[in-house]
Amino acid sequence: MRGIYLAGFDVFRADAVQQGERLKALCRAHGFEGFYPLDNALPAGLAGRAAAQWIYEQNIGLIRRADLVMANLNVFRGLEPDSGTAFEVGYGAALGKPVWAYTDDARSLVAQAGARRDVRDASRIVDAQGYTVEDFGLNVNLMLACAARVVTGDAQACLREIAAA
Repeated sequence: MRGIYLAGFDVFRADAVQQGERLKALCRAHGFEGFYPLDNALPAGLAGRAAAQWIYEQNIGLIRRADLVMANLNVFRGLEPDSGTAFEVGYGAALGKPVWAYTDDARSLVAQAGARRDVRDASRIVDAQGYTVEDFGLNVNLMLACAARVVTGDAQACLREIAAA
């Protein structure tokens, strides 16, 4: 059975453990074994930087053990996906693992950001803060979109596409 590392900000939900069990059950229903970042219990007595380092090493180990990465790239705390999830996508891609991702927003980044033409330079499309918004018609940053097969929908939709590939 192929293993899937389940990257995403789901670990920050109030029901994070239960969400992990739901995601792993979906994986099993599609013939995969899900590896969830909270599968490993933090050892007693670890705190601060030592706890963070332990979590990092455990998650890296799960990514290495997995056959592929599936990432929740829905927006988190703003307009962009979770930064930790973005790292996990990149790490999986760097290891040569297939990376799949899902997001429920099919709109382009330009539409998501409410971007407009810069009044001083019509060749630029900018957000409310004046930063250029890339316009490749993609619904996530090009570095994520080009590293992963991005499915519009939820985890179930993504798993269906992985299973069919």
